[in-house]
Amino acid sequence: MVLMPATDHNGLAITNPATQDAYLAVQSANITRIKGVEDDDMPTIQKLLTTWRDHYARNMLRAEYYQARYRYNGVAYSIPKEMRALAKPMIGWPNKAVRALADLNVFEVSEAITSAYIHGCSFITVYEDPDEPGRILMLPRSADWSAGIWDRRRRRLGSALTITDKDDRTGRITAFTAWLPGKVYEIDDSEGQWTARTIETHLDRPSVVPLVNDAQSYHPLGNSRITRTLMNLTDFGLRTMVRMEATAEFYAAPRVWFIGASKKFTDDTWSSIVSVMNGMPANKNGDKPTMQQLQQASMTPHADMLRTIALMVSSETDIPVNDLGITMDNPASAEAMAEAERKLSRTADRQNKRFGRALKEAMSIALAYQGADPDALRELRPIWAPVKETSDAARADWYQKVASTNPAFADSDVGLTRAGLTWDEIKAHRAYERQQRTQQSIDELRAKLTIAKTDGKEAEANEQQTGQPAAEQPHSTAAPSIPNPS
Repeated sequence: MVLMPATDHNGLAITNPATQDAYLAVQSANITRIKGVEDDDMPTIQKLLTTWRDHYARNMLRAEYYQARYRYNGVAYSIPKEMRALAKPMIGWPNKAVRALADLNVFEVSEAITSAYIHGCSFITVYEDPDEPGRILMLPRSADWSAGIWDRRRRRLGSALTITDKDDRTGRITAFTAWLPGKVYEIDDSEGQWTARTIETHLDRPSVVPLVNDAQSYHPLGNSRITRTLMNLTDFGLRTMVRMEATAEFYAAPRVWFIGASKKFTDDTWSSIVSVMNGMPANKNGDKPTMQQLQQASMTPHADMLRTIALMVSSETDIPVNDLGITMDNPASAEAMAEAERKLSRTADRQNKRFGRALKEAMSIALAYQGADPDALRELRPIWAPVKETSDAARADWYQKVASTNPAFADSDVGLTRAGLTWDEIKAHRAYERQQRTQQSIDELRAKLTIAKTDGKEAEANEQQTGQPAAEQPHSTAAPSIPNPS
């Protein structure tokens, strides 16, 4: 089996030895027969394998740009071959485009969210732990090792495939899982042929949920944050940096011209240039040579071009240009920076709603596995951290106003999160409240016991003085009034 390398967006093969072991051999997905798979399900599995194979190269390409392992694509005549060979990725704009947005989507599945922004979507598989029955596992899956077919009629995922193992030497697929409605096929070639083990789920859908970025009607499984435009702009920026370095290298050593002198100076021209004192005789006609030195080329045109490219990247990704490593002549005002960040915050809010629906859908599948009522999930809501930074003073002012009008909401977990407390801090605060209530109950019990002991001592003292038990001692009452007969 020969490893099939991925290709870049110009159709050229990506053969980076640093990441070669991460590749999969796409030819190994040409599977025509699997023992244990029903005949009606085999076409669906083959379609899933074809879908994975068709999208694998583009997914790996975006992963290369995210990890800054893309290669230099420049004009051949503008840069010497030696410098083209030494040119390495030095611009991390694709990584910035993904991380800047992923950092605003704070939840317990950040790995899946980052992958969704890189490839356009990722998947969460929901299944019962085979080693611990009753325990439900929800695992994120990257799109470069997965595939899905969208059911347009039901507007949900119709089937999915996840690759689970490969041969480290050749990249050949050795195990994968097919997720179909009502069943799961765990497939491997450990017995010398492709063999499937069937797991019945009794669900009307595959137990896989996609996390999708920027879903469109023509792309229901999303679009990558690392767009073709962003990749081309990144290549453009790298070419500009390489041209800047080539220009600096050309003028690093002084270029000196002697007008009217012989071509032969000394055996070591460089030593003559850097020597403290040098001399040159007149030519045979007695004319003295004149010296001219080339001036250092300005880096300003290259810097201006790089600034222009960064502005285009900022427009493409909604990331402020200052965050792209470019400092403008006139620093942006606080209002302008807030407006630039607001664009990315709106995108994060929109994605939180989409991701929230997917997480809720995954929870409903988990409940169905456990035989619970799916309707019980209606009251659950995923809670995301605020996407916009708020000052402590503004947050405290808001919380004080809410607490004065709605104390119950202010004391709720949601209200405390709006006040700026994290979930760990809220748990610690609730534990402290329980501790305080327990201590208060103990203090009240101690006070009652103290009063009871005090009453008992007083009763015992009265018994000793009268010689009668406290229960038998006569109670003093007021003398009845005698009516006047007149």
